[in-house]
Amino acid sequence: MRRATDLHSFSILKPLQQPKPLAQILSVVDQIKKSSKLTELECIWASMVKTGANQDAFFTNQFITKCTTFSRMDYAVLAFSHVDSPNVYVYNAMIKGFVRCAYPLRALECYVNMLRVNVLPTSYTFSSVVKACTLLSALEFGEAVHGHIWRTGFCSHVFVKTALVDLYSNLCKLKDARRVFDEMPERDSFAWTTMIAAHARVGDMNSADILFEGVPERNTATWNTMIVGYARVGKLESAELLFNQMPTRDIISWTTMISCYSQNKKYREALAVFKDMRTNGVSPDGVTMSTVISSCAHLGALHLGKEIHLYVMQNGFDVDVYMGSALIDMYAKCGALDRSLLVFFNLHNKNLFCWNSVIEGLAVHGCAEEALVMFGMMEKKNIKPNGVTFVSVLSACTHAGLVDEGRRRFLSMTNDYSITPEIEHYGCMVDLLSKAGLLEEALEFIRSMKFEPNSVIWGALLGGCKLHKNLDIGQLAVSELMVLESNNSGHYNLLFNMYSEVNRRGDAAKVWSTMKELGVEKICPGSSWIEIGSKIQQFVASDYSHPSCGDIYTLLKELDGQLRLAGYVPDLSSI
Repeated sequence: MRRATDLHSFSILKPLQQPKPLAQILSVVDQIKKSSKLTELECIWASMVKTGANQDAFFTNQFITKCTTFSRMDYAVLAFSHVDSPNVYVYNAMIKGFVRCAYPLRALECYVNMLRVNVLPTSYTFSSVVKACTLLSALEFGEAVHGHIWRTGFCSHVFVKTALVDLYSNLCKLKDARRVFDEMPERDSFAWTTMIAAHARVGDMNSADILFEGVPERNTATWNTMIVGYARVGKLESAELLFNQMPTRDIISWTTMISCYSQNKKYREALAVFKDMRTNGVSPDGVTMSTVISSCAHLGALHLGKEIHLYVMQNGFDVDVYMGSALIDMYAKCGALDRSLLVFFNLHNKNLFCWNSVIEGLAVHGCAEEALVMFGMMEKKNIKPNGVTFVSVLSACTHAGLVDEGRRRFLSMTNDYSITPEIEHYGCMVDLLSKAGLLEEALEFIRSMKFEPNSVIWGALLGGCKLHKNLDIGQLAVSELMVLESNNSGHYNLLFNMYSEVNRRGDAAKVWSTMKELGVEKICPGSSWIEIGSKIQQFVASDYSHPSCGDIYTLLKELDGQLRLAGYVPDLSSI
């Protein structure tokens, strides 16, 4: 069957065909609907051409609709071009098919051609046309279509008006979207949900909540929309409350809540919800699994990550680029670099996310040469790197102390790939130069930046000063950090230690006094996780809330005693 995509080959208006017997109609339609392979559909088309059924608008409508399920709009266009007198239903099938198969511009061309041959649109025409405008962000065309809807009297149709609400809200015309919504004589649950989503999209959860309370019949999608909205603005407690109040939950509800926890760095809670999801008999999809795998990565939960990977394999999930990159990242962050590489090389398709994950994994593990080799392989595959890629590449150079290579890669960003360096890239370079002892060059590099350095930049310089005992530049870095993060005790402690190491006790005491005067203290103690028996245990400095706290401190006291007996003397110079 030949490919045809030229919309301008459309034939126009010839006499209608004689009506077909009912049995013949049912037979052809049944064959089209039951076809599960493209070859079967091709045979049906050949039969239709042979019998003249391809001239029948009803059969062609069914055939075009089926073509869209195979994402073969070239077949649909060919069938359309053979119809002498395409009616509105055939046009509707074409327009809807173009939208469904991600050809919105072709959908609008089809709509224009339809008007040129004086075929009057229906409400179904407009809902697809408005959707095409949304996909193209074609506001002016959408406004023209809105005018056509008003002139043809379809303003009262719920799904047409809902499509308009979606159009205006997606194009940042919230007032116009709300006006269309308020003018609707009738609203179904989808219309309410669309308007709630419009407010939630711009972070206006107060208006979204007012609408939510006024919904006559809330469906699961309405609840999900509110949870997504609260998650987006960081209102985790509100999202939790709604999730717990939901009468019924679908896979989107569970996945949304898992993502909500993950986005707010509540990784243990995300895994707990995933466990509840499976307990309730809800099967996860690929999006769910990618989010759960990412949570395991952040917790360093290797054993649990392996179990989830096994679940993925046993349940026939397609390990696509998204799940693949999540697995690569998880294994690398959990210390299993060999497994990370195995997943990477077993992926049939690799996009930029996969390459970024494996390069970052190699860089974090100190495999700088391997990371640079992987970057070269990516270039040979004609995959263009982005800013994230170069953060990993520069980090690899920092870990290995490859100063010249780092300089070359930094310049390559702009010269070879037209990527403008961001604050993260400058931070990597400052860290690289500072750790190599090139503190003067690092300081000049900071001063040459086109934007104001942040605390990460000055912190990297201060770290280099501590390492190489450069008090002069260290004092300069701390003075900048005191302005940017006046309540961060870490910077003061670092300067205090630097003075103590060179026996400048007076200056060290001044730093300590300054901290007390400003009320600076360590209010965010560090924490760590450890995986024991597939459960995540969290430990926080100076914390007594852990269930096994008594046993832990007893063991620590015993270990301290054994160390003293063995003659160990702790180094207190950096305390």
